[in-house]
Amino acid sequence: VQLQASGGGLVQPGGSLRLACVASGRTFGNYAAGWARQVPGKEREFVAVTNRGGGSTYYAESAKGRFTISRDNAKNMVYLQMNSLNPEDTAVYFCAADRRIDSTTAVRNVGYWGQGTQVTVSS
Repeated sequence: VQLQASGGGLVQPGGSLRLACVASGRTFGNYAAGWARQVPGKEREFVAVTNRGGGSTYYAESAKGRFTISRDNAKNMVYLQMNSLNPEDTAVYFCAADRRIDSTTAVRNVGYWGQGTQVTVSS
């Protein structure tokens, strides 16, 4: 499955962004999906994941209460709504997909990645 992420940009602290990722090549509903982020010098880490149907989600502690992951399998899309952004959220954000992704899934074991989209939170 091919993934294409978009929606990053520069936002002030306290602001919001919505990232979007479109999937192609396979039946997207057969894949779990997630969003991960990476800053220079650090490992990529998941911030939110959702199961195939979208009914089950997992959030990293840093994302709880501020980020919402959702998907529309009819449109082959997965989204990440990010609110109350702070400078610590500055990173390159990647969408990901695989047959299974959950709170125990290691980034290195995920098979499909989109290109990153830069999110910068700064005044």
